[in-house]
Amino acid sequence: MYARRRHVYFAMMGTCIGLFVLAWGVVRLWSVPAAVGLCVVAMVIPPVAAMIANRRGPEDRWWDDPSGDAQSDEWWDELDGKKRPRP
Repeated sequence: MYARRRHVYFAMMGTCIGLFVLAWGVVRLWSVPAAVGLCVVAMVIPPVAAMIANRRGPEDRWWDDPSGDAQSDEWWDELDGKKRPRP
């Protein structure tokens, strides 16, 4: 699943770069407002790509990972009824 999100991220970022190159290399010769519009669309893509790439799926069990705070981890383990080996 992680590989699919990574491929989608790189495809979106490639599209972003392509839009910038197309806007200022070709489209600006015919219409500067259209080139600016393409750049505005390209500016929206990186944050969306980052959200997609960092999204956690149902198979990611991040909530079971220890936090690094031993007291907090013991408290949560007690609430969950778990016995986790401590180093």
